[in-house]
Amino acid sequence: ESDTASEISFQFNKHKKTPSIGSHSSDMASVSSVSGSVLSVYSGDFGSVDAQGIVEFALDYDEKNREFQVHVSQCRDLAVVDEKKGRSDPYVKTYLLPDKARMGKRKTSVKKRTVNPIYNEVLRYKIEKMVLLIQKLNLSVWHNDPLGRNSFLGEIEIDLAGWDWSNRKLNWYPLKPRSLSAVNGVDHRGVMNLSIKYVPPGSLGPKNPPSGEVHIWVKDVKDLLQLRPSGVDSFVKCYVLPDTSKKSYQKTRVIKRDTNPVFNHTIVYDGFHTEDLKDACVELTVWDHEKLTNHFLGGIRLGLGTGLSYGISVDWMDSTQEEVAFWQEMMSAANEWIEGLLPLRSL
Repeated sequence: ESDTASEISFQFNKHKKTPSIGSHSSDMASVSSVSGSVLSVYSGDFGSVDAQGIVEFALDYDEKNREFQVHVSQCRDLAVVDEKKGRSDPYVKTYLLPDKARMGKRKTSVKKRTVNPIYNEVLRYKIEKMVLLIQKLNLSVWHNDPLGRNSFLGEIEIDLAGWDWSNRKLNWYPLKPRSLSAVNGVDHRGVMNLSIKYVPPGSLGPKNPPSGEVHIWVKDVKDLLQLRPSGVDSFVKCYVLPDTSKKSYQKTRVIKRDTNPVFNHTIVYDGFHTEDLKDACVELTVWDHEKLTNHFLGGIRLGLGTGLSYGISVDWMDSTQEEVAFWQEMMSAANEWIEGLLPLRSL
């Protein structure tokens, strides 16, 4: 398989009115068959420690450079993760919510063997002040594990609309247990950079193309979970649901030892009629390749998120607001590449 613009055509069966048994793609079926102990690797939070301690930081907005700055100073009295060794290796991570996909995460360095780490680091976001004021800052502290089994140590969430921007001093804040927003997806699995395009039948000339086409250009993925010290050997699978047959299944090549793999791989599905777009769903999932079994890292589903496909209730039609907006933009802009940066999720 080529990295560059490899095109694979598949005849989408628009007459297929019934979803596959169990309404799951074969990707999801293989995930559910994995043991619970392996699945836990991807939850991102392995610790059973209670949140405790305090964090010192300051917030500022640089009007000249249009930059939001989080000055992370230090933490005190953090929870001990490894009780036998009496150690924690903490780092601080920040997100801007709800726009975590576009802005990405920021994090400090890891301080080893301490519950009182000193950072004195500035985490920076290039962002307009008006946009910043409609977001929240999520600042969390984590224990770093070499195998990716990071443990949550506490967090604080700040509504930036109500923040006193004249206050640039370092202040102490108590760390709290995980909030609802964190449980619902703040923990980061990575971000997929892709473009999609719909070419309606006959839109390029008489009978060209003879049927509608959906083009999917998987460019790259940023910040995948690092399962091994050497990195991760990743590839992307693609299905057009409700069809989970081998005809629908396509994949990229494996990129080895890289948590920021560049795929630059294009897939073309033909046989689409415009009305199929509201009932179909493009599922893209990222996997870590190993000899015995592939490990699920995260995925996205592009569709209208209605919960229905050809009038039948299905659990895979569950696109998030960002995924739905991306799909709708493609539907409304025929023959145009629509670019997106979407967060991977657990599906």
